[in-house]
Amino acid sequence: MILARLVLGLLNLAPMTGYDLKKVFDSSISHFWAADKAQIYRTLNTLVAEGYATVEVVPQANYPDRQEHHITPAGQAVLLEWLTSEPTPHAAREPFLARVFFAGNLPRAQVLDLLRERRAEAEAMLTRFTDKRESLRPAEADRARYLTIATLDNGIAHTKAELAWLDTVEQDLP
Repeated sequence: MILARLVLGLLNLAPMTGYDLKKVFDSSISHFWAADKAQIYRTLNTLVAEGYATVEVVPQANYPDRQEHHITPAGQAVLLEWLTSEPTPHAAREPFLARVFFAGNLPRAQVLDLLRERRAEAEAMLTRFTDKRESLRPAEADRARYLTIATLDNGIAHTKAELAWLDTVEQDLP
């Protein structure tokens, strides 16, 4: 359900194809939500079937026709309802922490390798987030831009916290 609301939110910004949505997902909200291409296309099909989005075929010369999705008034109403509803509790799912939880029987060197792999991923993520953050510095921020930056700052803070946690676990690992 949340993925559908995220797609509606992006379509509320501008009409997009599934391909466009995947690019925008990866460049704008991947610091707090991931979706693969198949999930996005399935969600678009569901939104169209439910009447929350429509598809406009846009002919193109020398290319296949674009299947451009538009949010409908019903989709805007569902999006508004979601935005103004009570926040739902977050159900944490972290595959890496599940691996750490059960890694007690591994040799110390393998656990350290696991932690170092995660550190490399987190450092790369932090670089992506901070680079994106620098590119979003507006001369005069509006509310939408401010909130976009705020969500990115949240991703940066979480990633820094994870790196600090990794420092502690590596240092204190028996």
